[in-house]
Amino acid sequence: MSEETREADRPAERRVVVVGAGMAGVQTAVALRDQGFDGRVTLIGAEPHQPYDRPPLSKAVLLGTAEHSAFDVDFESLGVELRLGTEALGVRPADHELDTGSGPVPYDALVLATGAEPIRLPGAEGVPGVHLLRTLDDAERLRPVLARRHDIVVVGAGWIGAEFATAAREAGCAVTVVEAADRPLAGALPAEVAAPMTAWYADSGTELRTHARVERVEPGAVLLDDGSRLPADAVVVGIGARPATAWLTGSGVELGPHGEVLADASLRTSVPDVYAVGDCASFPSGRYGERLLVHHWDNALQGPRTVAANILGSATGEAPAVYDPVPYFWSEQFGRFVQYAGHHTGADTTLWRGDPAGPAWTVCWLREDRMVALLAVGRPRDLAQGRRLIESGTPMNPELIADPATPLKAATA
Repeated sequence: MSEETREADRPAERRVVVVGAGMAGVQTAVALRDQGFDGRVTLIGAEPHQPYDRPPLSKAVLLGTAEHSAFDVDFESLGVELRLGTEALGVRPADHELDTGSGPVPYDALVLATGAEPIRLPGAEGVPGVHLLRTLDDAERLRPVLARRHDIVVVGAGWIGAEFATAAREAGCAVTVVEAADRPLAGALPAEVAAPMTAWYADSGTELRTHARVERVEPGAVLLDDGSRLPADAVVVGIGARPATAWLTGSGVELGPHGEVLADASLRTSVPDVYAVGDCASFPSGRYGERLLVHHWDNALQGPRTVAANILGSATGEAPAVYDPVPYFWSEQFGRFVQYAGHHTGADTTLWRGDPAGPAWTVCWLREDRMVALLAVGRPRDLAQGRRLIESGTPMNPELIADPATPLKAATA
């Protein structure tokens, strides 16, 4: 048999293309190799930098205690082709091709992992001194601002706003946080749970102004709708994020009301052979009975394992794996370690463990007698035990939960 005949008879090598070189994209490539995929894997990233982790940007990179946060992944030894500085422009499902700024890329399976992009403050585009904090370049631009101990205004008292304000105060800056709602984390937590966090700002020397809407930003100042003028050598905007999916318009990939890719329970999109994972995608949760859009690191870490399993399984006819996690995230702010697990919106009971005015306390949410979510401030053991109880659906005893001296694992019915 000739060499040409042998080549013609050899099965074509499967090609998996992953769009997005953040946590979700990198972990998809790693999971494919871990689970035995031996075809071609191409990882496409819009930024020119080696793939990096984002959480350190809001502290270690920002404060100069770390030069970068690159993933400790040897892509060459994994046989993963990196195409960095390459922007995805569209998908042509009928041709099984991804369009990029460097030309079309053919695929047998495509994974969308483009994450989310920060929402910009209307009217602030192009104003000197206005910053977002999402990329390594953003953190590098902000680092000298903190080093010079400037007056800083942070717009938005969500997770990112609080974390940046913490770093800025640690650097010695004067910090004012302006929030349109009546409390921090208004979009994430119920009023009674977020209320104790208001005091954290004052304790750290950060001025928090609620019910405060930005009228306009000009060089050196932020003007509020009540006529206040706040001096600002720098303005950092943290008013939320939206899935980075505008480039998918016209591709046939179905998007939801927030621009998110509507993935199914196996993280498959509406288009054959195209999957979606991480911040850019929502998925139906059987555990919570609703579709979840989770913009947190752990989701970008866990989801790729399901995607990889289903890409491999699609070639062998295996039943698709289902993705139904207990969402989890953490935040370090104002000297406190805050952790959250679950999804509390369907709860019918809220229970407190400890004094919310103190340094350590937990809130547990139950639906009927099962725990569905908890928030732990300085109580990591509560989080670890509570997360397992949520996963298992164990019936709980409310009286024992409310006793902070009782371990949660012993507070079962």
